[in-house]
Amino acid sequence: MSSHSQIGPRERQILTAIVETYISTGEPVASQAVSRTNKDGLSSATIRNVMADLSEAGYLEQPHTSAGRIPTPEAYRYYVEQITGRTKLQHAEPDTRITESFRGVSDVQDFMERTSHVLSLISSGVGVAVSTVGKRNALDHVYFTRLAGQRVLAVVVTTSGIVRDRMLRMDRELSQQELETAARYINENFRGWTIEAIQTELQRRIEDERSKYDQLMKAVRELYQGGALNDPDSPHAVYVEGVANLVVSEADKERLGQMLRTLEERQKVAELLSAYLDSRQEAVRVVVGLEEQIPQMKNFVLIGAPARVGDEVRGNLAVIGPTRMDYEHTISAVSYIAKLFDKILNEEQ
Repeated sequence: MSSHSQIGPRERQILTAIVETYISTGEPVASQAVSRTNKDGLSSATIRNVMADLSEAGYLEQPHTSAGRIPTPEAYRYYVEQITGRTKLQHAEPDTRITESFRGVSDVQDFMERTSHVLSLISSGVGVAVSTVGKRNALDHVYFTRLAGQRVLAVVVTTSGIVRDRMLRMDRELSQQELETAARYINENFRGWTIEAIQTELQRRIEDERSKYDQLMKAVRELYQGGALNDPDSPHAVYVEGVANLVVSEADKERLGQMLRTLEERQKVAELLSAYLDSRQEAVRVVVGLEEQIPQMKNFVLIGAPARVGDEVRGNLAVIGPTRMDYEHTISAVSYIAKLFDKILNEEQ
C-alpha cells in the first residue's frame, strides 16, 4: 500500500480531477480531459508527467493500451480522506427529500426497511440496514386466544409497547385453559427477557423438565414449536435492496454472480457490516476493498455507520457499491440517515 506523503498540491489536484471524471464518465481519463478542467492552466505534457508519477506510486493504472488512466483502490482511499475532511461532511445537512421518506416511521424495523430502500435509490448501489436485538424487543407479556380450526392467535407485547401478533396452526385443538396456563408460565418466568434469550431457555427447559411439568410443558412446547415466540427482530433483521443496481451488462452478470449470491445471504451481510463498522465510531466509515471478509468483493466499497438511539447501538446502515460511486453524496446521505434514526426513535421512546 502506498503512503500518501508523496502527494503534493499539484498531484492532489490532478488525482482528484481524474477520480471525479472517472466516477462521472466510467471511461479512462486522458491528460487532455484533465487539462480542460484544470484551473491552473497546466499543460497536457505537465499533466502527463504527474500522471506517470501517480501511476508509479500506485494511484493510477492503465487498462489495456488506452492512453487514459483509471484510479486504483489506493486512489479512492486517498480521495475519500480528502472529502471526508470537509466540514459539510462532518455535519450532515438536513435533506428534506430524505426526511420526507421517513415521515410517519416510528418503529426500528420500519425505519431499517425504509433505510435500505432510500440508500439504494440515492447511491444506485445496494442499500443495507441491519437491526440488532435491543431493549425494545424485551418481553412484557404474551397472551394466546383459541380460535376455530385448531388455530391460536399469539400476541407478543414488548416492554417498549410494540405489539406483534401471529396466527398459529396447531396439530391439535388446545383449550383456552391450556393457553392461559402456558401464557402465565411464560409471563411469570420471562418478563424482561429478550425474545432470543427466551427461545434458548425455553428450549432447554422443554428438554430438561419434560417429566416435571409434563402437561404444562406440552402446551408450551407446542406453542413454541408452532412459532408463538418467533423473534420478530431475530438476532439480526437484515434488509437489502438494490442488488440489481450492480448489474449493468451481461459481462457484469457473470463477474458478479457469486458476489450477488453472497448479498442474498442475510447472515453474511450482517457479518460483513459487523466486521467493518465499529459501534464506537462517531462518523461514517468508508472501506475501499472488502476482500478481507469476502474475496469476490475486492473492487467494492462499503460506506456505513452505526444506528444509535442515544448511547445504545441498535444496528448498522450502509451502502455497498462499486469503487466508482458518488462518494460525497453517499457519505452525506448515510450520515444524515444515521442522525435521523437517533432523532426519530428517541422521540418515540
